[in-house]
Amino acid sequence: MNKEMNASDAGWRLNNSYTELPSKFYTKIHPSGVSEPRPSMFNATLAVSLGLNADLLRGDIGTEVFSGNKIPEGSDPIAQAYAGHQFGHFTMLGDGRAVLLGEQIAPSGEMVDVQLKGSGRTPYSRGGDGKATLGPMLREYIISEAMNGLGIPTTRSLAVVTTGEGIMRETKLPGAVLTRVALSHIRVGTFQFAAKWGSVDELKALADYSIRRHFPEAIDEYNPYLSMLKKVIERQASLIAKWQLVGFVHGVMNTDNMTLSGETIDYGPCAFMDTYDPETVFSSIDYGGRYAYGNQPAIGQWNLARFSETLLPLLNDDDRKAIEVAEDSLAEYANIYEEKWLKGMRAKLGLFNGEEEDEKIISELLRMMEINKSDYTNTFLDLTFNKYNGGSLFETADFKKWQRRWLLRLRRQKESEIDSHKLMRDSNPAVIPRNHQVEKVLEKAVVHRDYSLAEKYITVLSTPYAHTPMQADYAEPPSSSCPPYRTFCGT
Repeated sequence: MNKEMNASDAGWRLNNSYTELPSKFYTKIHPSGVSEPRPSMFNATLAVSLGLNADLLRGDIGTEVFSGNKIPEGSDPIAQAYAGHQFGHFTMLGDGRAVLLGEQIAPSGEMVDVQLKGSGRTPYSRGGDGKATLGPMLREYIISEAMNGLGIPTTRSLAVVTTGEGIMRETKLPGAVLTRVALSHIRVGTFQFAAKWGSVDELKALADYSIRRHFPEAIDEYNPYLSMLKKVIERQASLIAKWQLVGFVHGVMNTDNMTLSGETIDYGPCAFMDTYDPETVFSSIDYGGRYAYGNQPAIGQWNLARFSETLLPLLNDDDRKAIEVAEDSLAEYANIYEEKWLKGMRAKLGLFNGEEEDEKIISELLRMMEINKSDYTNTFLDLTFNKYNGGSLFETADFKKWQRRWLLRLRRQKESEIDSHKLMRDSNPAVIPRNHQVEKVLEKAVVHRDYSLAEKYITVLSTPYAHTPMQADYAEPPSSSCPPYRTFCGT
């Protein structure tokens, strides 16, 4: 196990720039390896985009790599150290069940992390077994690929392999390893780790590396660290606005799950909202609703405040001035978020330009949806295709009054009705990963080891704005008899 394999045929072009940082930030360690790896899911399209030989990697050679049994040539595997606020409480963390193989250089020149998740214990496991089970790894594969289809920045899933092991959770479950691809795994929590346990020089090394990797345009700025802060704020505000527009509930917005790249990461207890309700929570451990759907924008700003605190020594030698520029930057978050969200909501309603009354039109619609327990995704679909027989909302006097106001608003813009309809089609997905559909797919795969339904479902979710007849079969909300949906972190 763990012998290097030749990279020339598989297409591996691995770099290990993260190991140029002080050794405090990582531990060199190989995956544990497994006894009986078997292929489960493989993302050939993603593989090709990374310059990898999909035909070769979908077979035994790929299975050996994706299980951690063999290490591609050029890889120098590490587990990364980081910290984080988990449900508001600060703690030391790190890759407790993940190993970074390295950074693949794609044909485009883009550099992306390739990480094995569920590949065994590391020095950061904190008593855990370092393993993962098949259900949560397939779930991350499905949801992350659906997010990519929706046009939302996200980590990607390259492969899932089963390990032949039984992993004890509440019961014994089949083990699995997920291969995750990301622009990087640098988190707010990585900077919190540096600020708490590192020197200013080590913090600066991490910041300089992050700027080179994600914000090279900031290198020549008067204050590159302030520029980085502003860019991270903008990316996170944009990301969370995109979440809200499709009803996505992350479920565990700890600071260690917020990336500097602006990608969605960690699909543990996430889910998509069916009935519109700002207080929607799915996670079994979010007892107080800290990460409820309606709280996500504010939590994003809270997390960014923790990030800005770590940068204070780099922002200005004068503590007071450092705090001042950080606060000024953070103050822009709400404006950026509101602008992104409002533009997205206008598009969902076919509005190209902005008018003062738009916010009231949007807020009134959402209020009616909440009162009438309307399905979030399907309500906007019904508006897009003029279907007004799908629920109690459309039968109310309030909706008919709102509808007249909305139609008058549409007629005041220069774009045609056809243009507005196209904008709505392109802004309102036909399908999202419905929780009951995801569970059906997972049961078929985990219990029966039949992945055909999962493969078909991912194909449907990959083009959510196509509005094909086949997608309509996946658009039905759960029946009223379904119990409230709960998710678990999978560890």
